[in-house]
Amino acid sequence: MGTLGKAIYTVGFWIRETGQAIDRLGSRLQGNYYFQEQLSRHRTLMNIFDKAPAVDKDAFVAPSASIIGDVQVGRGSSIWYGCVLRGDVNSISVGSGTNIQDNSLVHVAKSNLSGKVLPTIIGDNVTVGHSAVIHGCTVEDEAFVGMGATLLDGVVVEKHGMVAAGALVRQNTRIPAGEVWGGNPARFLRKLTDEEIAFISQSATNYTNLAQVHAAENAKPFDEIEFEKLLRKKFARRDEEYDSMLGVVRETPPELILPDNILPDKATKDSQK
Repeated sequence: MGTLGKAIYTVGFWIRETGQAIDRLGSRLQGNYYFQEQLSRHRTLMNIFDKAPAVDKDAFVAPSASIIGDVQVGRGSSIWYGCVLRGDVNSISVGSGTNIQDNSLVHVAKSNLSGKVLPTIIGDNVTVGHSAVIHGCTVEDEAFVGMGATLLDGVVVEKHGMVAAGALVRQNTRIPAGEVWGGNPARFLRKLTDEEIAFISQSATNYTNLAQVHAAENAKPFDEIEFEKLLRKKFARRDEEYDSMLGVVRETPPELILPDNILPDKATKDSQK
């Protein structure tokens, strides 16, 4: 970083410090209301020197997730609560429509026993279950990584491949298309059915829709959140028999109703009426 770069960095630092000081003063002036606000200073996106995350404007990144360094996240993808994507010593690429679920870890390899430099590449419409670990791997389009699975350096999961929940996939293992692998160490279990292959694609779509709801909820200002709390309390559903005894008919306000694509069971029931 040259002299000009250092000077600009220093000015930016001063501006941020001033802003934080004003924010702290404003919080004190709010008195008791300050404690009701859900104020987070967590850095969701963070540079590593000149390596900066590139997240599509239509992707959802949860407030408690961490995307660090050379990481790309494609359109319609979702990075859920508690996830860490750390592209410090190599790059991470996440395609479109992919969901990486809560508390999962994605990292890269600068070196390993085989002497390979390995980025992590995750394709389109991939589902990565809760608390999975993906390290220096390639997960191709429409693959599925189950909850708590661990994929070590050099693993390749081909399109429509599935890693079962809790599996440990050893280094440089290739999981062919249409196969389920599980266990510790992971090994071939069986072929995927047509219904399971269709489910992988549907799972990705469901998470894309659900991410839109979470993104909208996280974008709400404090006043709107407090107003909706009052609405939910006022229109809280009680037992139907209890309501009939009181002669009460409860109608949920439109702003508290989730879209049908988030609750597919609801749409099915409505069509059956």
